[in-house]
Amino acid sequence: MKILCLHGFRTSGSFLHKQISKWDPSIFGQFQMEFPDGMFPAGGKSDIEGIFPPPYFEWFQFNKEFTEYTNLEECIAYLCEYITTKGPFDGLLGFSQGATLSALLLGYQAQGKVLKEHPPMKLFVSISGSKFRDPSICDVAYKDPIKVRSVHFIGAKDWLRLPSEDLATAFDNPLIIRHPQGHTVPRLDEAATEQLRSWTTEILFHQSNNASVNKHNLDNGEVKAEEAQMENGEVKAEEHKGKVEEACKTQKPEGVIEKKMENGDGWLEATQACSNQVGI
Repeated sequence: MKILCLHGFRTSGSFLHKQISKWDPSIFGQFQMEFPDGMFPAGGKSDIEGIFPPPYFEWFQFNKEFTEYTNLEECIAYLCEYITTKGPFDGLLGFSQGATLSALLLGYQAQGKVLKEHPPMKLFVSISGSKFRDPSICDVAYKDPIKVRSVHFIGAKDWLRLPSEDLATAFDNPLIIRHPQGHTVPRLDEAATEQLRSWTTEILFHQSNNASVNKHNLDNGEVKAEEAQMENGEVKAEEHKGKVEEACKTQKPEGVIEKKMENGDGWLEATQACSNQVGI
């Protein structure tokens, strides 16, 4: 299964990859994960300067109240093109701005606004995500519970703790994993590791079962098609045999019968020498 991972504001794909690498590798060991950079260079100071080397990127820009957004539509179009050309993807993972953006894409896809030709996403991992606050966006993206398996990491000291709680309510039956840290990709204790591992294992199990069912249906369909073709061929052969026998029941003086007979490919001019008893 393939997951697209979107980094936070003014960081990078490689930084998110490093953050996720703190987790037990068995959690996402059977997933293919991609970590692209945001489409815009960082427009200001990055919080990870001196911690992780540049360059840094951002997905879109926003005002202090997070009610107005710049380049958001361009960003959505860019990601939809990325998902379509490099996918299909089975799910999204995001931190902060990346999680907020991922949830928007999932809500928009569920409402038929974007990714109409892409298979529905199956999973979402949100770390410090939040909802958009523009009513014109909220009324579409969060109109109905988003029916994607989701897990939400919420930190006790995160300045986005309450918005993260609110984002989780936009999803159907979300799994919430709490941690004592702040606005970061947390290190997971043994209990959280087991929760997340069980969650991904269940998703892989369902995916494997669905693949087996689809293969069975496909194989069964091919057998049915072969049986239908064989049965159809036998019927046509019987029809052909009957027509020949009927044609040969009446013998012409010379013992030759000329008759047009219909077979499976159209009309066939048949000339056959017959006696009163004809073998086929």
